[in-house]
Amino acid sequence: MATRTAQLVAIDTIRAAAARIAPIAMKTPLVRADFPGVSGHGFPREIWLKAENLQPVGAFKQRGAANKILQLTADEIRRGVITYSSGNHAQAVAYAARHVGAKAVIVMPSNAPAIKRAATLALGAEIVEVGAASSERLAKAEELVRAHGYVAVPPYDDEQIIAGQATCGLEIIEALPDADLVLSPVSGGGLLSGVAAAVKLAAADASKVKVFGVEPELAADTAESFRTGRIAAWPAELTSRTIADGLRTQSVGVRNFAHIQAFVDGIVTVTEAEIRAAMRAIVAATRLVPEPSGAVSTAALLFHAGELPEYKKAIAVVSGGNVDPVLLAGVLTERPD
Repeated sequence: MATRTAQLVAIDTIRAAAARIAPIAMKTPLVRADFPGVSGHGFPREIWLKAENLQPVGAFKQRGAANKILQLTADEIRRGVITYSSGNHAQAVAYAARHVGAKAVIVMPSNAPAIKRAATLALGAEIVEVGAASSERLAKAEELVRAHGYVAVPPYDDEQIIAGQATCGLEIIEALPDADLVLSPVSGGGLLSGVAAAVKLAAADASKVKVFGVEPELAADTAESFRTGRIAAWPAELTSRTIADGLRTQSVGVRNFAHIQAFVDGIVTVTEAEIRAAMRAIVAATRLVPEPSGAVSTAALLFHAGELPEYKKAIAVVSGGNVDPVLLAGVLTERPD
């Protein structure tokens, strides 16, 4: 069970992370999205998308991995780094490791998207394949750390990772200080915990901006955790059902949950059909290309307004854009029910 005694990141730590990662993680833009019947001309509400799909590795994970790896000592760089990931964090670790000249070993599940696996290999990483369960990935990574002395770069449950992801929230407040609703995807909790902390700590009046996490109904362990106040774990056979491959983690991290409890106002879940519809809506409205995991926060705005607070300016984080071209084509051309 997570507790509120876990160390929470401070705003100075987040700002230091922003300066540190500037050489290899870009400040992504906010893109105005006019969705018919929801926002745009004639509507008092504005919706903006935080385009993390434009990061060099195509996802927000660039931030946390860079913040962690750029603080390694010379000895740690010599030993090499290891992580466990279904794809986006894998690419981010490989990218940052290449930047500092460190070997990168990635433990990936057998059901990782081929496009993410190929991109990770192209960045020079070594891949070790395991089964679909996130617990298998962690166990294998820990085994390899013991055997080879690699430095672990966790995907989410780490203060430096959280601080790196929090730079996304810092940029949101800097770009749109009067935003009153921010939505982020959640799985392991790295992005949501960081974004929520930065938004609440950097806002001129934290009471005037609400932060919500969004999760697939088929992998809603964090929503259950938030509701009960205790970390819930879902089996891999349940979380692996969702199209949102980046949100299949079986339980939220301990440090992440402490931040979520401290800074997040609510969590909404969305259906698979809503995720696919949100992908189409994002492409049509902005020409941004989201992966399914990156579309869930927009799905909440489009289909679950009744579960969200009233807002004038909402920001949905598009967490990544590493989508298989065949899957994307199928989503864009399918006829919705």
